[in-house]
Amino acid sequence: MSTTPRVEYQTEPSQYKHWKLKFDGAIATLAVAIDENAGLRPGYKLKLNSYDLGVDIELNDALNRIRFEHPEVRTVVVTSLKDKVFCSGANIFMLGVSSHSWKVNFCKFTNETRNSFEDSSKHSGLKFLAAVNGACAGGGYEMALACDEIILVDDRSSAVSLPEVPLLGVLPGTGGLTRVTDKRHVRHDLADIFCTTTEGVRGQKAKDWRLVDHIAKPQVFAQKVQERAAALAAQSDRPANAKGVALTPLARTIEADALRYGFVSVEIDRAKRTATFTVKSPSSAQPQTIDAIVAAGVSWWPLQVARELEDAILQMRTNELEVGTWLIKTQGDAAAVLASDATLLSNQNHWLVRETIGLLRRTFSRLDVSSRSLFALIDAGSCFAGSLLELALACDRSYQLALPDNPETTPTVTLNETNFGLFPMATGQSRLARRFYDEQPALDAVRARLGQALDANAAFALGLVTSAPDDIDWADEVRIAVEERASMSPDALTGMEANLRFNGQETMATRIFGRLTAWQNWIFQRPNAVGEKGALKVYGKGEKAAFDWNRV
Repeated sequence: MSTTPRVEYQTEPSQYKHWKLKFDGAIATLAVAIDENAGLRPGYKLKLNSYDLGVDIELNDALNRIRFEHPEVRTVVVTSLKDKVFCSGANIFMLGVSSHSWKVNFCKFTNETRNSFEDSSKHSGLKFLAAVNGACAGGGYEMALACDEIILVDDRSSAVSLPEVPLLGVLPGTGGLTRVTDKRHVRHDLADIFCTTTEGVRGQKAKDWRLVDHIAKPQVFAQKVQERAAALAAQSDRPANAKGVALTPLARTIEADALRYGFVSVEIDRAKRTATFTVKSPSSAQPQTIDAIVAAGVSWWPLQVARELEDAILQMRTNELEVGTWLIKTQGDAAAVLASDATLLSNQNHWLVRETIGLLRRTFSRLDVSSRSLFALIDAGSCFAGSLLELALACDRSYQLALPDNPETTPTVTLNETNFGLFPMATGQSRLARRFYDEQPALDAVRARLGQALDANAAFALGLVTSAPDDIDWADEVRIAVEERASMSPDALTGMEANLRFNGQETMATRIFGRLTAWQNWIFQRPNAVGEKGALKVYGKGEKAAFDWNRV
């Protein structure tokens, strides 16, 4: 286990140090007022509404509470409670004292949180309005960019900016460059000026350059925010009178070498640098009607398992850096999973079911972008069916035990309609479409076996699994594969896995992650940024950065 303090992703509004939530019918206000003395780690102050991982953990929690506990909310207004400052972005001093791995994991979680704004807008009708009422820089502007619309106060001083290149020698690393071009269509030459100007762009010029959607003088700013929030709310179909579901604390035990939840467990083998994730099927009859689902609340299996798996992924990703291979297993009754999926599919337009599908979609996506080797082990007692089959389809390899002489006990996999697009990747593809490069004959062959329990030989013939060893070879083949993986360079594996997992058409989301992995990951290690006289190291000290002028 890491000797640094464990990062905790579970929180709730009474524990927030940096965000204030207010509800008024269809409009929620999510206001940032960062406590500069409440950083997640010692060694820096969060001045000027700058943020660290702890701020984003609260933001992620607040978003989920709006989604599930307040279905009446149709628009979220993101603003600041501090005068003249909206958000100055990621705290530079925090970045300066953090390890490389901490910076990259921080940026990845920030990516996922910002991307979830757009995911909810697209899939759930939850709209976001950035009410920029002060200086808005770096990651603060990137948070605004993730919203559906941006209103900037036109007070002759408030500006939006992405100053990372001139000030810090790094990139706007959590989507700034990508959203400026792909989402807001800021012209290339104007974007070039914008991203190399420390003071940013304000007022009418910011609107003319497409950096914001609206500007408003201070005396009418609040009125304009309400007008645009109402207009966005009118585009949503979230229900006005539905009862929300309280996100009560997860029942979870953290041991020295294990995480244990109701339906998810993680067993860590430190000597082998592996973690075995086991996800269990429903263990009792599941609700089939909307009333029964709402009554079940957070104990409804799809919602509970999504929350538990998300927490386990985040815990392992941040707190167990040396555990490089995750072995993914399932356990239980495939029929129970398929029955639960049938309820999801038949009620997918209901707000609670839709939000649960959304949480599953984003959780599976967290698995896709985790820099860990992922092997699925489909062995005795497995239930890789429907939505749980997505776990195997997300893996780099999958091994299915073949027991031809024991048809009643042989492990099987079962496809259903959830595997054909209910949980798309960041590419917008299903994992099956990614697997087969959208080649129709292969997808048709798989669809022809929909609902059938496929043994190892049948799954292998369809290309659904990597290998189908029998019981004689199983232990040795899996052991050798895991040992070989653990012996390879984690850096090379991370780069290889990311390239192979995202082999389809690029989207804004994949470009955001790709630029973080390929560029920020590199620039964050260069002396021009983090060397003794690098821009990130000397920022705020009154010294000038010393650059190596070689272009490489």
